[in-house]
Amino acid sequence: MTRVAMLWLVTQLTGSALMLGVVGFAGQIPAFFLAPLAGVWVDRLDRRKLLVITQALAMIQSLALAALALSGIIQIWHIIVLAIFQGLINSFDMPARQAMVVQMVDDKNDLGNAIALNSSMVNLARIIGPTVAGLIIAVTGEGWCFLLDGVSYIAVIISLLLMQIKKSEVLPAKKGATLGQLVEGWKYVSTFMPIRTILLLLCVIALMGMPYRVLLPIFVKSTLSGEAFMFGMLSAATAIGAFTGAMLLASRRSVLGLGKLIPTMAGVFGVGLMLLGLSHSVWIAFPLMVVIGLGGMLTMASSNTMLQTIVDDDKRGRVMSFYTMSVMGMMPFGSLLGGALANRLGITDTFLVGGAACVIGAIWFYKSLPTLRHHVRPIYREKGILPSVARGIESAAELTVPPE
Repeated sequence: MTRVAMLWLVTQLTGSALMLGVVGFAGQIPAFFLAPLAGVWVDRLDRRKLLVITQALAMIQSLALAALALSGIIQIWHIIVLAIFQGLINSFDMPARQAMVVQMVDDKNDLGNAIALNSSMVNLARIIGPTVAGLIIAVTGEGWCFLLDGVSYIAVIISLLLMQIKKSEVLPAKKGATLGQLVEGWKYVSTFMPIRTILLLLCVIALMGMPYRVLLPIFVKSTLSGEAFMFGMLSAATAIGAFTGAMLLASRRSVLGLGKLIPTMAGVFGVGLMLLGLSHSVWIAFPLMVVIGLGGMLTMASSNTMLQTIVDDDKRGRVMSFYTMSVMGMMPFGSLLGGALANRLGITDTFLVGGAACVIGAIWFYKSLPTLRHHVRPIYREKGILPSVARGIESAAELTVPPE
């Protein structure tokens, strides 16, 4: 609800695609610089306590937006400053949240299902939230969306405090220089081919594909001649696709097959974005938004699951911080690039260029699958995901069968 309200408020205040890009940049750029450092602290600190702090700060940010909007004095610079503040919070919140999932799952074989179920809850909220936000904005204005968001953090904080995590599952504090551990994490993700390949594809998706989210209000107003409710409905359509993808992923019994799923869904996402740019009717745009949501969610969640499965436990927080950097950290540059391209080329060509880049990234990833399989299969055997008795057969097939 808050995301819809903020983007629509910026559109109402400025009517500028570039300014939408600036606000998106402001909210996401802190993750690019701080996420790796935050990952070191996530590996050191109690993740639940860290999340309580970040959620309390996020509540303050939402209530500040509500106060400014409801009083009628809000200006674009207020939104930019508070977006930066939220970006600082997310730099620590996202890696801590991702890394804590493992602590909440008793049977590590259920990790993929847990990540998918978590994504399904997020996307169920994204189905309901934008629709409700569109109605609230139309009736009362954006301020009430911000206020409801601020109040909702109370339930989140209470839920975190009520969690009971076994002492054996709470990681001990790490010792050593922060910079040294940061360098260690960087060497790990940059030299281990499967992690590096996944993160590079996510960078392409975040830089070239995800800017459609901040440009959607302009697309609705200029191309579809719609208002806030249509914007909310199209945002909800994306979430419907994402929720469907999450349910499909949650129904899987194994991580096997994710190697092929990641580039396939990245390609679906890119094609859907290109077709959206060519559409001029809400009846065509709505199903395309469902396809985009499905492809984007399955790409992100499958990548997350695969990373969580193959990463060393003592580096999990740092790897997930680079995951955050690849997604949230690249989005601000994508927002600026998308806003600039939309101002110069128009929405249609911007979506076409972004979608084509995602398709090219998907093809590159697919061609990397044989090498990725060679590195990942031993980890799967060690974790019991692949039976060791089949090792000889699988080794003989390594050069001819793409990774699953």
